[in-house]
Amino acid sequence: MSDIHDPSFNILQFYLTAPYPCSYLDGKMARSQVVVPGHLIRPDVYAQLLRNGFRRSGLFTYRPRCDQCRACISVRINCAHFAPSRTQRRIMKRHDNLRARIRTLEWDESHFTLYKKYQASRHAGGGMDDDSSEQYEEFLLTSRINSQLVEFHDEDGELRIVSIMDLSDDGFSSVYTFFDPDYAGSLGTYSILWQIRHCNERGLPWLYLGYWIAQSRKMAYKINFTPIELYINHRWTDSTELDLSDPPTL
Repeated sequence: MSDIHDPSFNILQFYLTAPYPCSYLDGKMARSQVVVPGHLIRPDVYAQLLRNGFRRSGLFTYRPRCDQCRACISVRINCAHFAPSRTQRRIMKRHDNLRARIRTLEWDESHFTLYKKYQASRHAGGGMDDDSSEQYEEFLLTSRINSQLVEFHDEDGELRIVSIMDLSDDGFSSVYTFFDPDYAGSLGTYSILWQIRHCNERGLPWLYLGYWIAQSRKMAYKINFTPIELYINHRWTDSTELDLSDPPTL
């Protein structure tokens, strides 16, 4: 893959943000490479950006470009060849009672209530637990491409999970998932397993999972879904070809 020299990117500009404190690694400063203008990121262009390690947050399409750190590595799951572990099979079976409903991106008070509950439990003090409804809509309900919202209810009709996904020409990109922190089981893992199955049902080969950060407890779990590819040195490489016991930081 030719990275940002791809001809599809001729209509775009790329700029670096100013340094800001990293959300995942203490004591680190982060920078992002942001794509502009946003209104020109059509679905076909966005697909190319995904293949070059970018992802979306609201109307911003970006990838990490830190001065002295390379810990964030874009990853994608090979869905057709995905082999669930014993633990992952148990999780799928445990949550067979959940029913998925695919919706367009739209405001729903129950979603926002669950989002606030999730943030207060899992990310207290991180800033997102104080998000207003406007910030929530800007973060998760604003998109210029083909995005879907998937909600999961249990047999009693209670909302348990909400996932936001972007559709690409070769797969889905998992944008964000939040869930009921009081509900027993591994709902975060289940949501990824469901998305893998959804890709296979649509005949799409890849589920883009954003960034794997080995040194971050919140982000390290992604490597447990195999086979998985990592975007390193401008190319996708199967994890079996890499020494993941010594992941890069510089």
